Amino acid sequence: MHFVDAKGILGSNNGINMYRGCTHGCIYCDARSKCYGFTHRFEDVEVKQNAPVLLEKALKNKRKKCMIGTGSMCDPYMHCEEEIGITRKCLEIIDRYGFGVTVQTKSARILRDLELLKSINKKSKAVVQMTLTTADEKLCKILEPNVSTTKERFETLKILQDNGIPTVVWLCPILPFINDTEENISAILDMCIEAKVKGIICFNMGVTLREGDREYFYAALERNFPGLKEKYIRKYGNSYDVTSDNNRELMKLFMETCYRNGIMYTPEKCFEYLREYPEKDEQLSLF
Repeated sequence: MHFVDAKGILGSNNGINMYRGCTHGCIYCDARSKCYGFTHRFEDVEVKQNAPVLLEKALKNKRKKCMIGTGSMCDPYMHCEEEIGITRKCLEIIDRYGFGVTVQTKSARILRDLELLKSINKKSKAVVQMTLTTADEKLCKILEPNVSTTKERFETLKILQDNGIPTVVWLCPILPFINDTEENISAILDMCIEAKVKGIICFNMGVTLREGDREYFYAALERNFPGLKEKYIRKYGNSYDVTSDNNRELMKLFMETCYRNGIMYTPEKCFEYLREYPEKDEQLSLF
C-alpha cells in the first residue's frame, strides 16, 4: 500500500472512499476496469491519509444532514484497515456530526465497529450492505479468495440484526455456468430470510465485464474452471452484460421469495431506502 493526500473526499452523491484498490482478490471485480484510470497496481492499495480531516471539514460545512455512503468502489474493511483504522476515524466523525451512514463491505471486520454503528443508528441511521454470491464455501474461496466467507458474512448479518442495525444484501454477481443455479439462489435467499435483511439488490442473474476486469476474470476462469473461458468467449464475446441463460427463472424465484417474506427487492426501493435520512423532530429535544 502507499499513502497520498487527497484533494477532496466527499462526492456529489455524498459518497466517500478512503482507499483505492483492493486486496480481496474477487475474480469478477468491476473496479479493476480500465475506465477507472488506475495508475498503480490494483493490489497496491492507495490510502487517502487525510480522509478524516477532509471529511470533518466537509460535514462541518454541510447545511443539511444526510446519509454518507462508503464502499461503492473499494471495501472499507480490507486487511489494511486493521492496521490503519481510517474507516473507523471517518465513522467517528460521522457519528460526532449526527450524519447517517451506509457501509458496503464483504468483511466481518465491520463488527469491530459495531458499537460505533449502533451509536450512529441511535442518533440517525446506519445501514450495512453485504454481498453474497454463493452458498458453497469452497466455491466462495475461489470467487472471493481473500475475504470473509459466505458463512462468516451470514453470521455477521445476524449479529448486526440482533443489534438493531438494518442490512441490505447485494445478490451479485451471479456467474453463468458457475453459481447460476436454483439451489444456490434458494440457499442465499434462505440466509437472507434468517438474517432478517431489509432488502436485497439484484438487477439480473449475471455479471458485467469491461476491459481490464474481463481479462482478469478470464485468467481466473482458465486457472479454476478448465474450458470455461472458451465457453464464455463463444457465447458472450466482448459483451458488457453477461446474463445467465437461467435469468428468467431465477429472477422469478428471487422476486417471489422476497415478496412472500416482506423483503424489499426492487433496486429503486432499496436505493431510496439507503439514501433516506430520517428526519427527527428537533422540538422533542426541548421537552
